Amino acid sequence: MYQSLYRILIELTNGRYSSGILKHFSQSRLSRPLILLFVKTFNLNQQEFGKDIKAYSNLHELFTRKLKAEARPITAAPFAVACPVDGVLEDAGEIFADKKIIVKGKVYSMEEMLGDEGVLEKYLGGKYLVLYLSPSHYHRIHAPINGAVTKRWTLGKKSYPVNKWGLKYGKEPLSKNYRTITELQNEAGSLAMVKVGAMYINSIVITDQSKQLEQGQEFSYFSFGSTVVLLFEKNKFEPEGSLSIPADVRVGETIGYMKAV
Repeated sequence: MYQSLYRILIELTNGRYSSGILKHFSQSRLSRPLILLFVKTFNLNQQEFGKDIKAYSNLHELFTRKLKAEARPITAAPFAVACPVDGVLEDAGEIFADKKIIVKGKVYSMEEMLGDEGVLEKYLGGKYLVLYLSPSHYHRIHAPINGAVTKRWTLGKKSYPVNKWGLKYGKEPLSKNYRTITELQNEAGSLAMVKVGAMYINSIVITDQSKQLEQGQEFSYFSFGSTVVLLFEKNKFEPEGSLSIPADVRVGETIGYMKAV
């Protein structure tokens, strides 16, 4: 009952018109009076901001803010995978041989999530991490490893919530939402980053189209809160043992290690 009601309400509000209004408002000067309230409500650390709070002309600029260079030190541990975003580690697990993962008790088709059978094959038997960003988090996305960009592609059309309610009651948002996918490869193996659009706002902006990325390098951002799913090859990744689920994580922190076999 609750699942059906939730989906009906989301479908009624997640249209082109309503999404357009929300996006337009967040990018207009009409949203500027809400900036200070937003910062205070979510207790954002202004000392990290790349510029003074008075310099932001609308909520979109605040959502997509840059930080001071020293605000997010990048791990120097050998073979470490650096967290690509600020957020919450919501789930982790195995990518099963039947091409599925289970996130918060819900089964997701990896074929649908990636839309590429050739890419998917290398990740079967590997591991996944789900990183959730709320609207209050820093929204820039950074490279988790040094590596060559072997492929970039985009799938999906609409975006539904990816928060706890969305993952519990939504219709497989991680594999159906609008999403952009980046695959990186280095001497230790490959990883895929599935950047999933959030409710209403599909915008995932690629800020650096380079074919080679350095660990910690910013290369894209979300226009709103959202989720990143990291996929790792079989026997090529070991999660950081000190991490629990859920766990607050920040850009640059070690979330695991790549291991060549």
